[in-house]
Amino acid sequence: MRLPNVRFPARFPLKLVAVGAVGAALAGGAFAAFSFHANASRPAAGNEPVVRPARVAEITYKKQSQALLLAGTVVPRIESTLGFRVSGKIVQRSVDVGAVVKPGDVIATLDPADYKLAVDNARAALASAEADYARAKADHERYLNLRGSTAFVPQTLDQRQSLASTALARVDQARSQLASAENNLAYTVLRADAAGVVTAVQAEVGQVMAQGQGVIRLARTEELEILVGVPEHRLKVVREASNASFELWSDPGRRHAARLRELSPSADPVTRTYAARFSVIDPPEFIGLGMTATLGFERPDSTPVAEVPLASIFQRGTQPAVWVVDRTTGTVELRPVTIARWRDDTAAISSGVKDGELIATAGVHKLETGQKVKPLPMQQQAAR
Repeated sequence: MRLPNVRFPARFPLKLVAVGAVGAALAGGAFAAFSFHANASRPAAGNEPVVRPARVAEITYKKQSQALLLAGTVVPRIESTLGFRVSGKIVQRSVDVGAVVKPGDVIATLDPADYKLAVDNARAALASAEADYARAKADHERYLNLRGSTAFVPQTLDQRQSLASTALARVDQARSQLASAENNLAYTVLRADAAGVVTAVQAEVGQVMAQGQGVIRLARTEELEILVGVPEHRLKVVREASNASFELWSDPGRRHAARLRELSPSADPVTRTYAARFSVIDPPEFIGLGMTATLGFERPDSTPVAEVPLASIFQRGTQPAVWVVDRTTGTVELRPVTIARWRDDTAAISSGVKDGELIATAGVHKLETGQKVKPLPMQQQAAR
């Protein structure tokens, strides 16, 4: 303690001054000690733990189904290229792109002149072979009548019989060549072998076509499919899918049944997706080729999961965790969990917490281990 600057008279004894200073110092120390003891005995209001209200959710495990939606296109199961089975020059084409054809409808025609000549030649060859066979057969029968006479020679009978058999074989050969020529003449007319829609025209009138060269592309309409591209991380879901259905963009709100028929074993080199074809079980009347459809299906999940808000997930490094609230004491505990899948606003927990436990769903980054909270009633949480 600093004493005030006081001037003492010269005759004032210095010994008394020193004694006064010591007394004052002792009095100040006693006062400070008394004040510290009084403050220490009084409880501090800031050291008491604050119990904060908390939004909580109860863990409930349920078996769910995984849904997947894929955009696809209506395509025919069979789309083939039709062409002539013989070569020649096109003199007529009866269909264009978009034409609907029925089995037996004429699509195009080749110039039949050369094939008619081939039929005439084959018919003449058959007539000649039949005449040769008739003569050989008559000679053989006449020689049989000489059996028992001196003019009969067995070797000659064998020769006549061989000539007759050879003539008969030539008749069969000529008959087959005539049938082949008639078939080639019929092949100059290209006809539809099934009902469908012409999707492409690849030849015009006046063009000389080689054998088997495509003229049109025909999409059969008796069986339609939905073609979709499946990402590689969804292959397992598609294979195990059940209750597949599709909805046409031109007719929203109506779903129709479909069934997986084919899944490509390799990915498309451009899109890196796997082509999957779903058969349309009961096609609607207004469905058409090339329409856009949304294909959806569900796969039941054998592992039960608990859906929780994304705000309740506390990321500790690479391990997700949640704050578990004790129902009795209100203390919180950070516990790691396993996330089965993530969604836009929820996460599906497969393990780490027990059914019926409470977890904090808000302010998880402000909590500490052992901190006490007061769970808000569900009605109050809904009001907020």
